[in-house]
Amino acid sequence: MEHSLFPFDEIRPIQSDMINDVKSAIGAKQHLIAHAPTGLGKTAASLAPALEYAKKNGLRIFFLTSRHTQHHIAIETLKAIKNKHGTKITCADLIGKQWMCSQPNAGALYSNDFQDYCKKLREENQCEFYTNTKKPAGIPTLQAETALHDLGIKSPMHVEEVIEHCKKNKLCPYYTAELLSKKADVIIADYFYMFHPQIRDTFMNKIEAELEKSIIIIDEGHNLPKRCRELLSHNLTNVMIDRAIKEAQKYFLEEPEKLLNHVRDALQSASKVLETKEEALVDKEDFEKPINDQADYQIVITKLHDVADEIRKKQKNSYIGSIASFLEAWTGQDYGFTRIIQQKSSYDKSMIQLSYNCIDPSIVTKEVIERAHSIICMSGTITPTEMYSDILGFPQAREKQYPSPFSQENRLAIIIPHTTTKYTSRSEKEYEKMGKIAADIANTVPGNTLIFFPSYALRNSVYPYFQEWCQKETMIERQGLSKEDKQHILTRFKEHKALGAALLAVAAGSFGEGIDLPGDLLKCVIVVGIPLEKPSLEVKEVMSYYQDKYGRGLQYGYIFPAMIKTLQNAGRCIRSQSDRGAIIFLDERYQLPMYKECFPEEYNVQVLGDYKKSLQEFFAKKQ
Repeated sequence: MEHSLFPFDEIRPIQSDMINDVKSAIGAKQHLIAHAPTGLGKTAASLAPALEYAKKNGLRIFFLTSRHTQHHIAIETLKAIKNKHGTKITCADLIGKQWMCSQPNAGALYSNDFQDYCKKLREENQCEFYTNTKKPAGIPTLQAETALHDLGIKSPMHVEEVIEHCKKNKLCPYYTAELLSKKADVIIADYFYMFHPQIRDTFMNKIEAELEKSIIIIDEGHNLPKRCRELLSHNLTNVMIDRAIKEAQKYFLEEPEKLLNHVRDALQSASKVLETKEEALVDKEDFEKPINDQADYQIVITKLHDVADEIRKKQKNSYIGSIASFLEAWTGQDYGFTRIIQQKSSYDKSMIQLSYNCIDPSIVTKEVIERAHSIICMSGTITPTEMYSDILGFPQAREKQYPSPFSQENRLAIIIPHTTTKYTSRSEKEYEKMGKIAADIANTVPGNTLIFFPSYALRNSVYPYFQEWCQKETMIERQGLSKEDKQHILTRFKEHKALGAALLAVAAGSFGEGIDLPGDLLKCVIVVGIPLEKPSLEVKEVMSYYQDKYGRGLQYGYIFPAMIKTLQNAGRCIRSQSDRGAIIFLDERYQLPMYKECFPEEYNVQVLGDYKKSLQEFFAKKQ
């Protein structure tokens, strides 16, 4: 097939296969789930054929991603298409309204409070950025029309450039980008613009777009199930209620304080089941009934919402509003959700948390999948593709796993079966073995080694032994790292590339995904153990749900999510065609079929006992 809008001079063979598959799926109004390994060039392989088809057929493209860096890659790809082919491309790059806001300290608000704060400023004409952008009827001002014309000529532009342009012209960056979206060929945004039902309906209506005339490209698609579950999940704690009561007292609101006390009593009543356990399932009525016995549940919601609206006129956020939002969510459906109460620790204090959590992401994705012209769901770790097809609710989708474009000779993937982090086998003796083997590998590797552990607790247990044996500089990831702290550690790590250093991190922590250490910056990744979730009630509920639905509860609810983390960790190594590195899986369970079958074919994983010799031979070879 001809690739008329491809932005670069050369197309790699595997990349050409993906372009043809994308073109074929879109042409047939079908969906594609694509495992596209790092280096394939999946952004160009999806955007180029999609844009060509969309322009010919009057469709729009929504490029959705959870990472800001992917926004940049998409914009740069569109710029390259425009420069190479002279194609006019109007693009809108959107992030959350709160993060585009020019009002001072807007980013410090809770999400729900920001929405109410923004609405209040707009309704009372107190935001000059908004009033300069839109007239009361919602149509753009002359000032905004001029800016839209300029942005259209300069498009594609990064969101930071749009924000800066709007600040200079005293316009609202978000609503300017929204107005630009009306004319956009491509809209780059976060998942929630399409998968949060209320946000999607409002946004699509404003930009005069239809799902049926939309091509949706989902980047980093392995993140979509978790993000969709989070969109419909809600928590309530006794700490939240206490803060809301203090807020009511602050403004001498006696009736709301009384209603909040009813809510606190209801939570306390539901928590009685925790006298003998840390967590338990609860029914909807276990929490609703004690409130209904004192006041009508729906009236409580209405009154608290009304009070919160009034409070936000005096301050930017309202704890009472958060309570009202939870009470409203709690009335939702049972199927595909779980209701759990648990006792947790927060700053050395005991905390009761009531959760209403979504366990089936297809509740969110189903309508989009059914109505969209085509969806391309892609990632470098979206394996097994059939799991994503099932849990996201694709009734029929093409599934494709592309091989890595990188030479297999540049990657050494080893399973070392000498130890395990299996809970029943944990001991000081095992920790010592893990520490010694990991240190032995780090000492052997001619460069930096990044080591991932399933948890901070396990990492802390292994660290003393590792430190004793390791001859290189050692760095530690701490919990709750700020962006600045994370960057500082990465900078230090990079500076040690010649002599080599070891960074001990956690699978689901700051370094497990979304960092690039190409070339000589990283020579080896060690994944210690399997990052399985603690078998909590919620995990068990997910497993039970998928066992009933697909007969694959253990795989979909427990094993595959852990292996996705493993592959994300492993993927920090080998980021370009010239990279050369080793990936070590340090746990005897990785050789079991249920785990080993999750590795992509291109990994060519070997089970080796004499790992040191293999590493020495691998790194002795010339590239």
